[in-house]
Amino acid sequence: MKFFFLCFLLCFGLDLAFSTTTSDDQLLYLGFIAGNNLTVDDAATVTSNGLLELTNGSLGCEGHAFYPIPLHFRKSHNDSVQYFSAAFVFAILSSYPTMSLHGLAFIVSPSMNFSNALANQYLGFMNSQNNGNLSNHIFAIELDTVLNIEFQDINANHVGIDINGLHSINSYPAGYYDDRTGSFHNMSLASGDAMQVWVDYNGEAKKISVTMAPLQMAKPTRPLVSTYYDLSIVLQEPSYIGFSSSGGSEVSSRHYVLGWSFGMNKPAPVINIAKLPKLPRPKHQPKLLEIILPIASATFIIFIGSMVILLVRRRLRYTELKEDWEIEFGPHRFSYKDLFHATEGFKNKHLLGAGGFGKVYKGTLPSTKLEVAVKRVSHESRQGLKEFVAEVVSIGRIRHRNLVQLLGYCRRKGELLLVYDYM
Repeated sequence: MKFFFLCFLLCFGLDLAFSTTTSDDQLLYLGFIAGNNLTVDDAATVTSNGLLELTNGSLGCEGHAFYPIPLHFRKSHNDSVQYFSAAFVFAILSSYPTMSLHGLAFIVSPSMNFSNALANQYLGFMNSQNNGNLSNHIFAIELDTVLNIEFQDINANHVGIDINGLHSINSYPAGYYDDRTGSFHNMSLASGDAMQVWVDYNGEAKKISVTMAPLQMAKPTRPLVSTYYDLSIVLQEPSYIGFSSSGGSEVSSRHYVLGWSFGMNKPAPVINIAKLPKLPRPKHQPKLLEIILPIASATFIIFIGSMVILLVRRRLRYTELKEDWEIEFGPHRFSYKDLFHATEGFKNKHLLGAGGFGKVYKGTLPSTKLEVAVKRVSHESRQGLKEFVAEVVSIGRIRHRNLVQLLGYCRRKGELLLVYDYM
């Protein structure tokens, strides 16, 4: 074991700007460099600024990254698995943060070959045939963002402890317990924010514990989820440590590991977050803008629609009928709009009287302030229509001191109006 870590120290200490080791039994990655003591396959790659990118945004892809030297988890072949500890900083960036996608897993496996594994709900390290088989000899901590009924997941944002399959032996919603208050705080795995996870196995107590917290927070005292299980009946000698991840089938996502540490019979080294590479920031609108913009757009559409309806109704309110025979009487035609406003909408307080052929209203023309009597001729009888036509034809032809002078007329659908001098 010490030999492997000494090799690791020599290789990494001279060549890597992002990765270091702190002792023979501990390793520490503060960022990554491609090709240097890190084996990646499928969609996994190392970015130019030192991020380990497990999935590249392609739908249904999978990626793996492993420390290439197998580790011995027992002091001797017949011994039990000893204490080990791991810590890592990860982030899941989605093209649609509010939608579910698949997550990633920290795994301990007898092999780095996952060519038969499936993507999506199998997280790139299981398939429909071998899921749950005792012969897998795999221990994993899953950070899953999809509720899979076939695995009896508790929700679409959980941390699970997996043995030889994706049906977790114990799981809990992602989050952490506050050391000061003891209260539980939820965390969204697919928020795009970097967060830290700690995995501890107590070889004597046979206890597995998983803890998580926001990046800037120290490791909480109380684990998020823990269970008792003897990993001595699971892990083979030697085994590899690393990560497996799977992109969603419908939502484009990228899974990143920013830093990683591991300790055998010692706690995993503390990850100095100040030395970690920076995440690419997705071009999402601010949350406030995401809320305001749809509301403003809907309000604007409703406003424009209301204005159009009001203008149409207003235009229809004053729409008039004109025919060719009226051309010679054009100068004597009043607009319905003027007559409507002159009588204040033909209110009853302006009603002068009513006869067999209609009602007469007093009004004042808005343009000339001339007082007029407006007769609304009934359209219900043919006699009323005849009277209207006869009156219009007589305009300018009949003048008598004992007759009220006809000034003009107006026609619109359903309404015939005659305008007289008011006396």
